[in-house]
Amino acid sequence: MKTRILMVCLGNICRSPLAEGILKSKINPQEIVVDSAGTSDYHVDDCPDPRSVSIAKENNLDITSQRGRQFSVEDFDSFDKIYVMDMANYRDVISKARNEKDRNKVSLILNEIFPGENVEVPDPYHGGADGFKRVYQMLNEACEVIAKKHQ
Repeated sequence: MKTRILMVCLGNICRSPLAEGILKSKINPQEIVVDSAGTSDYHVDDCPDPRSVSIAKENNLDITSQRGRQFSVEDFDSFDKIYVMDMANYRDVISKARNEKDRNKVSLILNEIFPGENVEVPDPYHGGADGFKRVYQMLNEACEVIAKKHQ
């Protein structure tokens, strides 16, 4: 049975599409399914932010086929692990949890490289290209750890 991992940010156009693309590049798609979602409905069906597409392309990743979608309660049933980018995303996802099993699936992605520190991936949306580079580097490092856990 395939492991199913969901990446979640606010709008599903900046951080979580990058995290999805990065992790997909590091795993065997026969063994792991990766998807992404946003806690808001601001960008449902939208393409990833052009700056996310650009930084992904600079790193030989193509995320242009991704489309924004909103996180739903059913995602707890569909995914084994749910990685969120920041504490606001964490609170939003946890607020939809129906039980302890749902809550145990959710964690901050950077806890993979900074265990227990609850370090957040900053939202680069209102910043410049440098913010996207920094976010890419953080997510790349965390996804490396996640991929190794699932080899």
